[in-house]
Amino acid sequence: MEQERVDIKTPEYVSLQFQTAGLGSRAIAMIIDQFILSVVNIFIFIALFLIADKMFTGDSLWPLAIVIILVFFINWGYFFIAESFFGGKTIGKHVTGIRVIQENGHGLTILSSFIRNLLRMIDMLPSGYFIGIMFVFFHSKHKRLGDITAGTIVVHERSAKRKKKPTALEKEIQARGLTADSLAIAEWGLNAIGTKEWHLIKTYCLRLPDLQSAERKQLTEQVASIIFPKIGLDLKKKTNDELENTLLVLYLKLKDEWEFAR
Repeated sequence: MEQERVDIKTPEYVSLQFQTAGLGSRAIAMIIDQFILSVVNIFIFIALFLIADKMFTGDSLWPLAIVIILVFFINWGYFFIAESFFGGKTIGKHVTGIRVIQENGHGLTILSSFIRNLLRMIDMLPSGYFIGIMFVFFHSKHKRLGDITAGTIVVHERSAKRKKKPTALEKEIQARGLTADSLAIAEWGLNAIGTKEWHLIKTYCLRLPDLQSAERKQLTEQVASIIFPKIGLDLKKKTNDELENTLLVLYLKLKDEWEFAR
């Protein structure tokens, strides 16, 4: 099934984009996990029945009861413990490069892991994960019932090896040592920025690294004369570098919220 991307805005107003894990990658991960569990279950059956042969006599059902309980806790506990304490990944998910996260972009919590894996018993019905497969196939974010209930989503891990080359604007901002906290602007000032002002600031900042000094100075003054009065800043007694820095910092402050809303 075709993989899709989902945009998530975290409670910290940071925009994240993930590629949802479809039926294929999740099925491969499940096959790997089930193979591991099958091998463990076989050893448990053999070991317990060898022990039971010496400890129990007659038609005692204790060996079978112990095996059933132990197998249940190992099969359920494997997914719960692995996802809770190993970054939302079982061995199968690690091999296929997928993981479980909260729908708000945060890491998987113990409670969410408990809920999604408790509902696994329903997703497995009537056999072979039929209900779970149907939900993953038809849900817009490829969620099974456990994911819907727990507020989780399975995504492909973003590769840390592939680093994007910094853009000309990013190099400019880094060279100046600017961050979003380099300038304090009142909340009402930021709220005064509308769509037109944002596009003006964004266009100005993207063009800035490519402009010659005379053209840069003229454009900076023009943009500053439009933006500064709206956010309560005075143009007077500011050098051209200070005007540029202020507009660049303003871009950094507004970027996440406006880029996500766009």
